[in-house]
Amino acid sequence: MSAPWSDWDHIVKIDPDKTLREGETFEDVCATGTDALEIGGTTGMTEAKMARVVEATTAHDVPVYIEPSNVASVVHREGLDGYLIPVVLNAGDVFWTTGAHKEWARLDDDISWDHTFTEAYIVLNPDSSVAEYTQADCDLEADEVAAYAEVAEQMFGQEIIYVEYSGTYGDPEIVQAAADAVEEAAVFYGGGIGDYESAFEMGKHADTVIVGDLVHDEGVDAVRETVEGARDAKAEPVDG
Repeated sequence: MSAPWSDWDHIVKIDPDKTLREGETFEDVCATGTDALEIGGTTGMTEAKMARVVEATTAHDVPVYIEPSNVASVVHREGLDGYLIPVVLNAGDVFWTTGAHKEWARLDDDISWDHTFTEAYIVLNPDSSVAEYTQADCDLEADEVAAYAEVAEQMFGQEIIYVEYSGTYGDPEIVQAAADAVEEAAVFYGGGIGDYESAFEMGKHADTVIVGDLVHDEGVDAVRETVEGARDAKAEPVDG
């Protein structure tokens, strides 16, 4: 059986601590053509906020996954497709590599392991909240990012490598280095995707392009452009 994300070109990440644009709804977000929704954020997460967004998004025909930043923000609801759990490979604080995960397993007796998957994060924007929280070493060259990706897949069996530039547009060559280093793992990219062109460019290097702030700041029309860019990147023949 193929992984749920095997045919995802595009994901919208919704932060429960933020609002949508005035006049827009979660139904509108689901209608952008995105392949899946991830619900999660770094700061301000509560169970109530998470539950509100999960309830609103699972009413529509798009896969919905929680990406929790702490155990308190995890909810279990009918219609939820599962959980995508960050494992930050270059975290300086090991809590974000194994500690938070241990606490979830200790405190939550209702984990559906069949619907729980991990994302091997490589955090690369030192000014981002996630870098600050995890004390990530973001000063990495392309070969180091490639090595992290290879270790994640070959040593730790990770099926998703998430190259995260959260809040800024990353280096396509570094994303390509991660992609070249893995055999079967999917490469997710997030950070600074704001229009058709950026989604198209990163869609050439990553398997899946992720937008987050865009849906809150610019709205569904802008998101729809990035969906088209990511899709077109896969449709165009690869050079060489």
